[in-house]
Amino acid sequence: MLKVGVFGVGHLGKFHLNNWKEIKDVEIVGFYDPDTQNAKTVAAKYDLTRFYTIEELLNKIDAADIVAPTPHHFELCEAAIKKGKHVFVEKPMADTMEQGKQLVQMVKEAGVKFQVGHVERFNPAFLALKNITLNPMFIEVHRLAEFNPRGTEVSVILDLMIHDIDIVLKLVKSDVKNISASGVAVMTDTPDIANVRIEFNNGCVANLTSSRISMKKMRKMRLFQKDAYIGIDFLDKKTEIIKLQSTGDEDGFTFDIDTPSGNKTLAIINPPTESVNAIKEELLAFVEAIHSNINTTVTENDGLYAMEIAHRILEKISNTPTLA
Repeated sequence: MLKVGVFGVGHLGKFHLNNWKEIKDVEIVGFYDPDTQNAKTVAAKYDLTRFYTIEELLNKIDAADIVAPTPHHFELCEAAIKKGKHVFVEKPMADTMEQGKQLVQMVKEAGVKFQVGHVERFNPAFLALKNITLNPMFIEVHRLAEFNPRGTEVSVILDLMIHDIDIVLKLVKSDVKNISASGVAVMTDTPDIANVRIEFNNGCVANLTSSRISMKKMRKMRLFQKDAYIGIDFLDKKTEIIKLQSTGDEDGFTFDIDTPSGNKTLAIINPPTESVNAIKEELLAFVEAIHSNINTTVTENDGLYAMEIAHRILEKISNTPTLA
């Protein structure tokens, strides 16, 4: 039985509690949250023990699930790792690059499992591509959200865009060559909307737009590669592939087009997407990594790399004026 403690039971922390309760061979020992009123509500609703100190809870568990606001990630991760506990921490893994580097080193020395909560890795629309060869040379991303004060302790880069940064870095097997970016702080003191262009050494280019002041929600990624277009809708959990027909495309809808090089047949394929709970899936993967002693799906190095690119983006837009 894996004993888990949850640190931070706000909006997202409650989702984690609900999912932990559905995972076999896991015992939720209790939670830590300094907000007394929220803690009383959670303790009663979930019939869980509230721990009043971080150390007290750490002494009772095997793994820490850290869902506190980003500025608290480092202190909680550090305390857990020093006690030899496995760690699941929401993205971004730390507030600063120096903190992130320290965590990577501490994980290496302690030999514990560490997973970063980049939940889109477990989105059904993305998982539907697991058997598809992906070699994108152009990527277009839009992640738009309505304004919500929750999460605004960090910029839109670290709040929203980092999801797509992680996916792009996972897809493109090449180092980042150059970054250009612009962003504007509208409702908060940090950028609320940003547009970024990432160029890779292999020639791939990724354009990313993120906004948390939009009138509608959108979470779409479009991949363009030789002979194929792939559309991923993370919000509606749908995936579409349009490609030159080849063996194995019998299940797709096909149509002919005229091109300068002659007549070609295109296939439109909608890979089946499983109805899965992405948060539950990432927690299950974390448990499996512990039980089977394998690498986590999103390692500390993955989390640090996404942070590095996010902070390089922030440096590029650090002089962007704030609207009055």
